[in-house]
Amino acid sequence: MLLTVNGQAKEFSGDPATPLLWYVRDVLELTGTKYGCGIGACGACTVHLDGAAVRGCQTPVSAAQGKHVTTIEGLSPDGTHPVQQAWRAHNVPQCGYCQSGQLMQAAALLATTPQPTDADIDRMMRGNICRCGTYTRIRAAIHTAATSSKS
Repeated sequence: MLLTVNGQAKEFSGDPATPLLWYVRDVLELTGTKYGCGIGACGACTVHLDGAAVRGCQTPVSAAQGKHVTTIEGLSPDGTHPVQQAWRAHNVPQCGYCQSGQLMQAAALLATTPQPTDADIDRMMRGNICRCGTYTRIRAAIHTAATSSKS
């Protein structure tokens, strides 16, 4: 089956039920996307499928056939995406483990809701868990990214 990952055509000939996370990490060696809980509850494995945030651990490769998959490596390879810049400006990460999923979820939020309220952010980011508790910095960074995206 054919899919596009970070703008490059890729072929997958394995079990179509294989979680997208394992294809991305183990086959393509794009290890920025993390394994967290394995049940889609923590958000560490968040990637974009045609621009929508999905949990890579629960999304089979077959769901990506003919679609565009974006991982943290493809969000902005040079780190200039507004959420990446805002994350740095607000010193969001502590341990960093959840951050690729947080960034991908935030980017998907801003793509659909360019000027989110605190309630919008809380609702959209609810499924992304940060054990370090950087939620207030995450929210501030999303507001900063929204402001810088307007420019």
